[in-house]
Amino acid sequence: MESLLTILFDSKNPPIVCVGDLMLDIFVEGDVSRISPEAPIPVFKYKSEREVLGGAGNVVRNLAALDISSRLVALMGEDFVSQRIDSLLKEIPQIDPYVIKSPFINTTQKTRFTAGSQQLLRLDRETPELVTQEHGQALLEAVLSASKGVRTMIISDYGKGVLSKNILNPLISQSRAAGQFILVDPKGKDYGCYAGVNLITPNREELALATSLPTDTDEECATAALTLIEKHKIEAVLVTRGSRGMSLIQKNVEPYHVHGQAREVFDVSGAGDTVVAVMAAGINAGLSVQQTLSLANYAGGIVVGKVGTAPIEKKEMLSYCDIEENRHFFSSKLLPLNQMYDRRIRWQRRGMRVGFTNGCFDLLHPGHIQLLKEARERCDRLIVGLNSDASIQRLKGSSRPLQSQEDRVAVLSALELVHGIVLFEEDTPLELIKALQPDLLVKGADYTLEQIVGASEVLSSGGKVHRVVLVPDKSTTRLANASIGSSKMT
Repeated sequence: MESLLTILFDSKNPPIVCVGDLMLDIFVEGDVSRISPEAPIPVFKYKSEREVLGGAGNVVRNLAALDISSRLVALMGEDFVSQRIDSLLKEIPQIDPYVIKSPFINTTQKTRFTAGSQQLLRLDRETPELVTQEHGQALLEAVLSASKGVRTMIISDYGKGVLSKNILNPLISQSRAAGQFILVDPKGKDYGCYAGVNLITPNREELALATSLPTDTDEECATAALTLIEKHKIEAVLVTRGSRGMSLIQKNVEPYHVHGQAREVFDVSGAGDTVVAVMAAGINAGLSVQQTLSLANYAGGIVVGKVGTAPIEKKEMLSYCDIEENRHFFSSKLLPLNQMYDRRIRWQRRGMRVGFTNGCFDLLHPGHIQLLKEARERCDRLIVGLNSDASIQRLKGSSRPLQSQEDRVAVLSALELVHGIVLFEEDTPLELIKALQPDLLVKGADYTLEQIVGASEVLSSGGKVHRVVLVPDKSTTRLANASIGSSKMT
């Protein structure tokens, strides 16, 4: 597995071209605690929202998270949504946009409202896209320009009108003439517009729709996929089958099935984009379709445990395959903020109360244990915000920390009281607390409520703050000074 990932992440690999429907995804998080007196509908109390690239944008976002360069070719409107997408694209240096704008198009926007474990509503703002002959030709020219020096192309079709047969047929022809591998994430029932491509990735339901055949068993999926291969001269079909894994079907080759790994499924949004991105990345790096399939299966399994259309990240692939452990310290409890946010959401949606505390934890002593023990007694899952080495040096001087952040993480990870750890570089954990929105904030009673960082934010969102009475005369500074004094005496 390590050699496969070494090849996959080789910086010498050329960029990947992605052509498709580009849209904006908005995720609105809130709470529902009562029914409206005006009508039998839930009252949604807004908490937060975030905007991310959607559609073909989510495919290249996955590639960027793997530190793989891409060129995005798309058609958008001249509207506010397209301006938001422009801003998001500028934030991701791995994506080189070849975007054409048309006054005849309204850029698609999807807004999902979620409370607790339930997605309440999805609001779509879109109209059928009117692609003029002029803009169609401009799109083909953009593909031709973006394809220079490229060996892999992704066609991400969301059925919004950009990738009509009039565009797909010449696009596929010119790409095949250039010797490029074409991977298609399809939409609709008629796959004739994808004739001649190398690999197509329908899910089980899409395959059934396109062939009017059953797709429940391994054998049925293989039969339906072979129908597409014969009818449209497609080289291979990769059927994504949810918890059942994936099936790779090729003509005159024994079907290859990889089974899904049991894990908590939180949100399947964008999982197909992740599979497509990893498949394209592996093939682009020179791996076989079968070799890449195992990596794509891993990636898809990780992403379904995330919130919304969240991409797979390079570190996750490395750590999942146990490679990171061979390079430097890694703990399953230690996560970056975005991944800890996903974990916090999963806990919350399972009805768990999430607590948060923070500190340097330089030398673990009874005072620390009392703090963690009391915090854990008041919540189901406890997250610890841990000052980084640089943060501690700014706060306590150049002689601290006494233990590196890797060692401090290792000690905290060994405690059953602790369920998650996030390192922070700032002087205070305020940004962590704002992002994680814990149900409970715990700090020592030597701080007044007004002095506790993040207390007002937690209380205003309906959470609680608990102050722990500390164990007398137990602090890292006191222990360190005592140790220094003792060593001088001897």
